[in-house]
Amino acid sequence: MSALVLSLLVAVAYAVLMMQVSVWRTRKMLDEQSVPLRDPQLARLADRMAEALGVPEIEVRVFEVEPVNGLASPDGRIYLTRGFLDRRATGEVTDEELASVIAHELGHVAMGHMRRRMIDFTGQNAVFVMLSALLNRFLPIIGIWIANLISTALMARLSRRDEFEADAYASALLIKAGIGTGPQKSLFRKLEALTQNRGQGIPAWLMSHPKTRERIAAIEANEARWVG
Repeated sequence: MSALVLSLLVAVAYAVLMMQVSVWRTRKMLDEQSVPLRDPQLARLADRMAEALGVPEIEVRVFEVEPVNGLASPDGRIYLTRGFLDRRATGEVTDEELASVIAHELGHVAMGHMRRRMIDFTGQNAVFVMLSALLNRFLPIIGIWIANLISTALMARLSRRDEFEADAYASALLIKAGIGTGPQKSLFRKLEALTQNRGQGIPAWLMSHPKTRERIAAIEANEARWVG
């Protein structure tokens, strides 16, 4: 039993160290590969959301990579990728849809998801160590594989929870700013094509993001309660 406790403590310490290293690397990479977003149309929409939040401004930066994505850094800064802006230049996405991405990432910051994910990652490693130790007694070799599957599924479930919460925050902000949830829902319908159908073939319970129809249904349910 003492060996299991020691292994668990080592796993937790290792997870904390790896997360800190990951945060440092991410911040360094974003600083080196991003520039401030200078776009009058998007700035006007960001200003409307800033007014709705009661803050002076919302700073958005451009992460100079091709994949279509939005992200919030561990220090709370908001990023749109160059790939997203390129799709907007070709008319595949609108200014309002990009505003919904900014609102979603603001949700991650406001809900403390960066800090929560650090805790979740540490917990995932602890679960993996405990399950590996227990299952290997009864299922040698495949015990580690099963433990990894379970811990990964747990992490995916927690990630989907965060996505729903960020969606709800974004919906509330977009409504308050007078932009509405239409762009948020229309972008979700486009995302599979924009990201080259990433996630197809992966079981829903292992995906880190909820299915499109589930996200839209949740947005409409929230809107019905708030606006109705």
